[in-house]
Amino acid sequence: QVQLVESGGGLVQAGGSLRLSCAASGRTFSTYAMGWFRQAPGKEREFVAAVSWSGDMYYVASVKGRFTISRDNAKNTVYLQMNSLKPEDTAIYYCAADESGFGIPATRFHSWGQGTQVTVSS
Repeated sequence: QVQLVESGGGLVQAGGSLRLSCAASGRTFSTYAMGWFRQAPGKEREFVAAVSWSGDMYYVASVKGRFTISRDNAKNTVYLQMNSLKPEDTAIYYCAADESGFGIPATRFHSWGQGTQVTVSS
């Protein structure tokens, strides 16, 4: 099973930017779909973005145009560039892997990182 380690979270003012990184173990990273999810206090975990093995990208409507997911297969790393951050983006962000490679539906994701906290102040 792939091991995932997130980094890059922190405290930022509204309108600011952060880039999250997720480093994955294993030799088959390029065949996985990779995704980002988040969980705000008192809420269920929600899908944020995913990138398939072939580079197809998917976003939840609330982050379209502000967040960009990307992957670097040579580094076994997936990124989430977050711009124009809003207080409602505050959450723990989790990286996840989908060995099917497709990335949709979100229920395919089966391996999870430990999460990284993102806090956006108003």
